[in-house]
Amino acid sequence: MKKEQLLDLYHQMVLIRRVEERGAELYQAGKIGGFMHLYIGQEAVSTGLIAAREPRDRVITAYRDHGVALNCGLSADSVMAELLGKATGTSKGKGGSMHMADTEKNMWGGHAIVGGHLPIAAGFAVGDQYAKNDNVTICMFGDGATNIGYFHEALNLAKTWGLRVLWVCENNQYGMGTAVKRASAVDEIRQKAEGYGMKNAEVDGMDVMKVYEASKAAIDYVRREGQPYLLEINTYRFRGHSMGDPERYRKSEEVKKWQESDPIGIFNKYLLEKKIATRKALDEIEARVEEEVAKAVEFAETSPEPALSELFADIYADN
Repeated sequence: MKKEQLLDLYHQMVLIRRVEERGAELYQAGKIGGFMHLYIGQEAVSTGLIAAREPRDRVITAYRDHGVALNCGLSADSVMAELLGKATGTSKGKGGSMHMADTEKNMWGGHAIVGGHLPIAAGFAVGDQYAKNDNVTICMFGDGATNIGYFHEALNLAKTWGLRVLWVCENNQYGMGTAVKRASAVDEIRQKAEGYGMKNAEVDGMDVMKVYEASKAAIDYVRREGQPYLLEINTYRFRGHSMGDPERYRKSEEVKKWQESDPIGIFNKYLLEKKIATRKALDEIEARVEEEVAKAVEFAETSPEPALSELFADIYADN
């Protein structure tokens, strides 16, 4: 990557962190309703992954989707407005935290039903197969989704039909409040792909460069070979499963240990040691992000509520 690209990755990661932190404050102030799942600690995953895709490749994900949306090019303004349920949001204020989407940017949404979007990803790939192109569908999901039927049905179909899907498991060590080891027959999620004869790998999800390199190799394989691939990205969420999580299932010592591997801190150190950026340059990026997020909050808070007529809009597709 060129210097400008690397600095842009740093900007994206810091932007995700600040949007999430500000979103948490607004939620606690009662300005955001419903469920909200923060991406704090997992910024390197979507940033490295989406940097490796081509714009024509689709991205579809689960409900922890704010960071993915920002990486796909959705503005902080539109993401914050959607969190606040405003008409200027990514889904016109009707989707909220779990339903960020912009099909023009090939971001096909966050999905609230655990694993429910995996068959949709397979369907996208079937469409590309009919169209005879080599676009790749990138499907992101949590470790908890690998224990349900949707996961196995979608992977089986993808391998049987030779679908170009990159299955990406964001293994943040917990399915809600249940540790992976307590819910899964295998500790390494990638092993589940073996049952379908599917190539697979795992990578450290706290290091954005490692995620980028592994993702690039996986996407290239899927596109070249016309076969699915499962990439397990090991990461950790620093906050609870959702805003209402009391977090009684893990000790503070565990969280602190993972926080020592903060993905933003790791990338900051990398950029400095490789002399890609100076401390001043990184401080300036962080300052710009602070301004960007402050502007996004102001934009969201001053945006209008959706009109009552919007209740009946976007229900049916026009043929």
